[in-house]
Amino acid sequence: MRTPKKSAIRPTSGPVDRPADDAIWPRVTRELADDLAVDAPARDRAGKPPFDEVARLREAGLPALLTPPGPSRRGADWRAACAVIREISAADSSIGELLAHHYVLSWTARFLSGGAAASNAPDTLENRTTQERWLLAGGIEPSRSIGQPEPTLTPVDGGYVLEGRRSFASGVAVADRLIVGARCTGTSEVMVALVDPVDPAVFIEAGTERVGQRLVGAGTVTFDQVRVNSRDILGALPGDEHAVAPFTALAPLALRLLLVHVGLGIAEGALAEARDISRATQAAPPPTDGYPLSEGEDPYLLLAYGELATAAHTAAAVVERATDALAHGLLAERSLGVEERADIAVLVAAAEAVTSRSAVQITTRILELVSGATGGGPDFDRFWRNARALTASSSASHRLRDIGDHYLNGTHPRLTLRA
Repeated sequence: MRTPKKSAIRPTSGPVDRPADDAIWPRVTRELADDLAVDAPARDRAGKPPFDEVARLREAGLPALLTPPGPSRRGADWRAACAVIREISAADSSIGELLAHHYVLSWTARFLSGGAAASNAPDTLENRTTQERWLLAGGIEPSRSIGQPEPTLTPVDGGYVLEGRRSFASGVAVADRLIVGARCTGTSEVMVALVDPVDPAVFIEAGTERVGQRLVGAGTVTFDQVRVNSRDILGALPGDEHAVAPFTALAPLALRLLLVHVGLGIAEGALAEARDISRATQAAPPPTDGYPLSEGEDPYLLLAYGELATAAHTAAAVVERATDALAHGLLAERSLGVEERADIAVLVAAAEAVTSRSAVQITTRILELVSGATGGGPDFDRFWRNARALTASSSASHRLRDIGDHYLNGTHPRLTLRA
């Protein structure tokens, strides 16, 4: 188990500006991950909205990691963001998922503009998010909930009125601002609005009955004639999916890849904790009842760990290749072409397919190993539950079919804003 490095004080106000130095972010992230790992089982059992966890994120400065360049700060790149998500998720995957959604949403205006957002202007979403220390939640793509009509925006003097109901996968119970895609009644286009959840016309129902990822802050939001200022309209989605710019179509791929890092973090966290338990068992006095082998000498246990470690290494290699490709695509911005975006989409799909299977396989087998060694282990099933909950909504078969179609027929994955 990690050595706890708890902070004595967790400030909840005041600006946090940390330089995105290659030596600083890994250390800050590791300290926060150690902090989260200490009480992860107890917090998982309680299943409360993650207000305290968000305070820890703010103290570490991680929500501002992907901020644009400025006179007193330098934003980190997507590789650093992926490394942060993976490390945090090894300790607490719910908080890793919450942070993953925040990172992608903080680039909403940049994605909608095709990469042309004036990131140094004081009123951009990125700068407002940093200055106000917001945590973002929501989603820009149209709702896919069966029987749930999508939210609408009706034009009025000086802005719009937002109405409707929408479920979100992460963060709405603790977010400072919501980013919501809604159909404009005047033009029929989907517009993206920034909404303050403390508005008295916004009603949030936290999703409490969850098998895994219990602390991710999911929930359903009702908008009852919420007034939205024109300044808080972040952009609009193209009505024709064929008109989506390749850079804009990276938005769902960025979210999918960050969630892959969450899944990889779950697998690596489970494997590391199981190894610590097996080492502790190995350090115990050798049995005297006729079984001469300790756990550390058991060839079947060594074989199991060898197979699981290899599965984790394999997934990590595939994920790193997709991460590098996406990082290059994000740097290209408006110069990104359709072919390049298609290649990135295939690599992300491969990372999803490999990692989702590995995460479920590793956490299932580890649960069996730990149960045999310790009679169950304290709350060790959370890794398996979290892996299942994270991967339930994505089908490896669909991803593999898309990869096969691209490889065999040269078919491009659709330019779409749906994840």
